Amino acid sequence: MDVENKRLLFEGAKAFGIHLDENVLESFNIYLRELLKWNQKINLTSIRTERGVVLKHFLDSLSVTPHLPKILSLLDIGSGAGFPGIPLKIIRPDLKVTLIDSVRKKVDFQRHIIYSLKLKGIEAIHGRVQDKKILQRFEGSFDGVIARAFSELHTLLGLSFPFLKERGSLIAMKGKLESQEIQRLTRSDATQYRLKKTVSFRLPFTPFKRTLLLFERQ
Repeated sequence: MDVENKRLLFEGAKAFGIHLDENVLESFNIYLRELLKWNQKINLTSIRTERGVVLKHFLDSLSVTPHLPKILSLLDIGSGAGFPGIPLKIIRPDLKVTLIDSVRKKVDFQRHIIYSLKLKGIEAIHGRVQDKKILQRFEGSFDGVIARAFSELHTLLGLSFPFLKERGSLIAMKGKLESQEIQRLTRSDATQYRLKKTVSFRLPFTPFKRTLLLFERQ
């Protein structure tokens, strides 16, 4: 990671109330280097520059940090190349993280990063949250469920529900929120969840708008 991108990561994290020390910055440096190397052979992400990864993956992942204080166990659905679960684990070593993705090569990469960074209390699982074995193993296990850029909010609410403890939190990470998206939620969604907060912000050093939707399981 060059000096300028390191500065962007450090200053961008500060915008979310996060101080990144040299050890943590080195972990992100290793993550970045391995991601770009693997991405030459495996399509892990369409973002192929250091700056792009720092801004659109690392800082985007860290943006949820202010909303995680009571969450000690987190399920990341559709985690892809490990976002946001691995960056959150890097800065929150106490956080127990489970990553699930249906693409084997992406899970292989996640496991490589977990091993390379010597992270403990984090597991990468190949599969779908609908799989019976996954449902049986993790039912009611998590304080929080998170998903990034999941296309259909109603579907995400339904998939997340079995994994959350009572009063557990679902965090949906979206781009610019379409006004109709909340309106499309069904009556059953309203009985299962309470929308606690909607947080809109601009990703540091970019023009990109982001929205976090924070739901509480009833």
